[in-house]
Amino acid sequence: MIELDGSFAEGGGSMLRQALGLSILTGKEFTMNNIRLSRPEPGLAAQHLASLNAAVALCNAHVRGNWLGSTEVAFRPAQFKGGNHKVTIGTAGSITLLLQSLVLPCVFSGKKTSFQVTGGTDAKWSSSFDYFKEIFIPQLRKYADIEVNVARRGYYPKGAGEVKIAISSKAGVENSLPIILLSQKNLLQIRGISHASQDLEESRVAERQAESADLLLRSLKAPISIKTEYAKTESTGSGIALWAVFGDEEVDFNNPIILGSAVLGERTKKAEQVGSDAANHLLETIQSGCAVDEHLADQLIPFLSVVGGVIKTSKITDHVKSNIYVAERFTDSKFTIVDNTISCELANKENNNDNEIKG
Repeated sequence: MIELDGSFAEGGGSMLRQALGLSILTGKEFTMNNIRLSRPEPGLAAQHLASLNAAVALCNAHVRGNWLGSTEVAFRPAQFKGGNHKVTIGTAGSITLLLQSLVLPCVFSGKKTSFQVTGGTDAKWSSSFDYFKEIFIPQLRKYADIEVNVARRGYYPKGAGEVKIAISSKAGVENSLPIILLSQKNLLQIRGISHASQDLEESRVAERQAESADLLLRSLKAPISIKTEYAKTESTGSGIALWAVFGDEEVDFNNPIILGSAVLGERTKKAEQVGSDAANHLLETIQSGCAVDEHLADQLIPFLSVVGGVIKTSKITDHVKSNIYVAERFTDSKFTIVDNTISCELANKENNNDNEIKG
């Protein structure tokens, strides 16, 4: 039984999500206490509870503590099930954060799995849908064929967005390629999506966000393509996601170098400011010389713990530290951080099939 302190480092819901994915993958049961203890409303919120219940359904798990406000959870996985799953968060809670609990075991399951998730597609303190699709998912395509699409945008407070994702695993963990992301190489292009609810179209919010970002990014002397789109949504909202693609002459799809930046619109912030904030953050990340932005770094930790590798990031965050804390307890991995370079060594790479899903 693995015992985890949910108040370690960042102390947020990310620790539970990472633990769920690793538990399903390794078959190891765990308990976690002090969940989100430092938050204004401690314990499981709707999105964390939805993640937990979805994980239970994915592997026929036995669970204790699956109720709103619970600060302690016990989870014992059983047989992994592929197939089709529907999940409703019930609020504008982040769909992409929920999927972080589920993608890891699905990628290495050797099976086909799909999810239809309803909730928030673009929420505060989480990866936007476009960041999830364009920056995070490309890192996983050497392990699985993945198709992910937004059927409907969902902004705060009503949410009601919908994301569909289909994962066809290519193989288990054994002999999987490590993740090596150390240098930027050549900047090939800048891409982006500027989006807004339909009621903001007359004010040209999506275009203004995109134009502001484009103006700042021209200094990079690289091709820029930022699409604009509007959608019929339950709540008013907007946002922009940008990503810089690097490579030698072209992208290395086994280890793509893609740096991302995403900013949500706010009622008190002009569209031009939203675009410039996203662009400036991307420029700062590029100038750091890293191959992995600070948000992608923490999302890659559980994958590093099962396939090994080394990444250079722009910043070591508390999310990175808390995810390493969880990952090392489930796997035979050892993380080392020197400056902003994160290395992960596996105790027994050749026999790493202990980390493969059973059944």
